[in-house]
Amino acid sequence: MGEVETEIHAGRLDKIQEQDSSLYPPVNPPPEIADKSRFRHFKFSRLKKLINRRNVKLLTITAALVLIIIPVFTYIFFARDLADKASIMNRNNAGVKLLDDKGELFFSFYSPKNIDAIPLSQIPKDLQKAAIAAEDKDFYKNPGFSIRGIARAFFVNVKSASIDQGGSTITQQLVKNALLSSSRNVLRKYQEIILALEIERRYSKEDILEMYLNSVYFGDGAFGIENAAQVYFDKSAKDLNLAQGALLVAILPAPSALSPVTGDLEAAKKRQEIVLSKMVDQNLITDAQRNAAIKTQLTFAPPKKDDVNTIAPHFALMVKDYLINTYGEEKITRNGYVVKTTLNKKWQEAAQSTVRSRVDALAKNKATNGAAVAIDPKTGDIKMLVGSKDWSNKDFGKLNMVLAKRQPGSSFKPIIYERALEQKLITTASTIDDAQTSFGSYKPKNYDGKFRGQVTVRRALANSLNIPAIKVMEKVGVREGLDNAKKLGITSLNDKTDYGLPLVLGAGEVPLLEMTDAYATFANDGKYNKPNFILEIKDKKNKEIKVEREKEKSAVGEGPSFLISSILSDTSARAEVFGASLNTSRNTAVKTGTTEDYRDALTLGYTPSIAIGVWVGNNDNKPMDRVAGSLGAAPIFVTLMNTFSADLPKDEFRIPSSVVERKPCEAGPSPTLGASPSPTPASSLSGKEYYLKGTEPPACPSPSPTPTPQDSPQPTPTSQPTQEPSPTPVPASPSPSPTPSPSPLLSPLVSPILSPLPT
Repeated sequence: MGEVETEIHAGRLDKIQEQDSSLYPPVNPPPEIADKSRFRHFKFSRLKKLINRRNVKLLTITAALVLIIIPVFTYIFFARDLADKASIMNRNNAGVKLLDDKGELFFSFYSPKNIDAIPLSQIPKDLQKAAIAAEDKDFYKNPGFSIRGIARAFFVNVKSASIDQGGSTITQQLVKNALLSSSRNVLRKYQEIILALEIERRYSKEDILEMYLNSVYFGDGAFGIENAAQVYFDKSAKDLNLAQGALLVAILPAPSALSPVTGDLEAAKKRQEIVLSKMVDQNLITDAQRNAAIKTQLTFAPPKKDDVNTIAPHFALMVKDYLINTYGEEKITRNGYVVKTTLNKKWQEAAQSTVRSRVDALAKNKATNGAAVAIDPKTGDIKMLVGSKDWSNKDFGKLNMVLAKRQPGSSFKPIIYERALEQKLITTASTIDDAQTSFGSYKPKNYDGKFRGQVTVRRALANSLNIPAIKVMEKVGVREGLDNAKKLGITSLNDKTDYGLPLVLGAGEVPLLEMTDAYATFANDGKYNKPNFILEIKDKKNKEIKVEREKEKSAVGEGPSFLISSILSDTSARAEVFGASLNTSRNTAVKTGTTEDYRDALTLGYTPSIAIGVWVGNNDNKPMDRVAGSLGAAPIFVTLMNTFSADLPKDEFRIPSSVVERKPCEAGPSPTLGASPSPTPASSLSGKEYYLKGTEPPACPSPSPTPTPQDSPQPTPTSQPTQEPSPTPVPASPSPSPTPSPSPLLSPLVSPILSPLPT
């Protein structure tokens, strides 16, 4: 602390003033300025006094009117709800409803229902004492509110510059929970006190304690002590012992976080000890009783069957978790939130059926589970999400595999190729030598063990060749590759992990949702939208709740994004390996991925209107029996893309102004690498190639003038008959490489670190 601050802290203001005057001597203004200042002060001083007096008087009158009017209107508005105990306890029991993008209900939780209220005589005395000791030790003395508690909360809130404490009594908490919203402001606090006084006037302390314990929220969907006893201990409240009752009271400040079943049990036990200690301090139990309760071994009931619908349970729970983390479980439940989501119910039902049937068909190949997700590239809206083949499966159904981190295999390659294109390290027509290459001790191979010699970037990526991909990764650099992945919304990769060159083959673990969103960014001309699943939220009074949503941002260049789309949608280029197995009813960019020992099979792809990601595998990471991405996930992808496209506009990938196209005659040397593409059977479907401006080859030379044909002499009648003309000679073209089987499933597979990953 500095010298001046020390003096202020000690209250020696006189010394500070002396120091200030010595450090900053007064500056006397010129006489003419001083005269003007005196004139202004003389002219406006009286006016300021009049204005100040009027303001004070006006504010006083306004405040008095507010203090009188608010109680009147508050009483009128809530009079009916104060009529009896049942009305008070059930008024704010509303639940949460989820609607699809058309406004149709598809899921609900914390469904509206009456609280299982029990009389105070059936609530153990020890539990009543625990509630009073922990929540309001002067409950039987105060008039419904505590001046001391409000003052203490006021100073804490002023210090923290926020409203963190409410200083509420049990009566005020009953009012807040049962009648008012949980928002914190001065007006609501004033209403809370007014209603607390009215409840105290109408009901006895025993009635108030009974209503409080029957309506307070205990977490895990349990309102009231009877429901809480059943949820956590599978017994009636009257049978709770001291240890159990103290634990339930202990979780009241944060029921979701402190739930002994789904929350932090250790933290709940610590809170239980605090509650028991308060009971000892207030002479409500003995020290021996406290110690015995702390040592009591608690056994909790298993979680009840989830209250979920059959449509999109994993998606619904994602929405639920977001609501709880953002607004609080009790608030969303009592306020009756109605949430319009991004889900397309029709697509969801089709996807659930498709994933289930396809995975069932792969059971003979030791595949047990599958997942799929669809995203609107233009908005980031999640239109469909299947987290597992079967939600009800007790072994793996509850885990959302769309969010699980798994290796993406070769589906990661476009992320690295995009960076190389953007940095102009390669062009789509650049050639790379697909030959046995050692990168130190790392000697990768292609999925089929073959080497194809000089191949274009288009051919290499379209057919998922590993050697060229590793060489592109080497040019880009692992750090740059990770940076590009992050730009595309992939945040699960660890910057400190040394993935090495196998990163391009999918060595890092990435959730299917992030991978699909990265592909959606390519579909959206390089602009990124964070995945979103909520369109709007309204409470039970139809009041709209503000939803924060990140704005679209530019992630990668639109030119390189188009080049990736051009390659991945080139059915002619990928036919060398995949045949027609990835073709859909629309012009679709698509890429498969398969990991070591066939543990994961993926297919991801997109049109400008939809991006879809599909995963097939086993939750426990056990290998499947030769199920590659093209066999396991691709059929699901093709079916879903065809189904969804029927409801979408027929749009094509837009060629941006930063991209130029060239005809085959112009496929000269690349200005970046100086490598010319050799003729291959896998060329651009359109017969043209695309380049970023500045990387394109020279323009075609002007054609030479065609010579005018001369008249040929007519044969005489005595001439011999003309022989059959010989066929016009055709320039010899190199023999195309033998086309492998459309599916690479018959090729051997070895480790992705020491050998290739299959396509």
